[in-house]
Amino acid sequence: MTNSRKFTILVTLSNLFMKRYHHNYWVYILCNKPRGVLYVGVTGGLDDRIERYKKGEGSQFTKKYNVKRLVYFEEFQYINDAIKREKVLKK
Repeated sequence: MTNSRKFTILVTLSNLFMKRYHHNYWVYILCNKPRGVLYVGVTGGLDDRIERYKKGEGSQFTKKYNVKRLVYFEEFQYINDAIKREKVLKK
């Protein structure tokens, strides 16, 4: 393997690591009205996810109960931490 090939592979791996390192995940809670139905979820793109719910493109549960209002969110660096937190909130 040539030196330029090794360098290319190292740069590519470095870029993948940096993208993964800087990716954020969110645990969020939606509701349909005060003291109404709550929905807890995890996403890697909170803005996009909320827009989809507002357009009616969310899950069947959110469509059925008209759950669209974001009331809480937490940010995590790692997906495993976000999933653990979601499970705690759902208990």
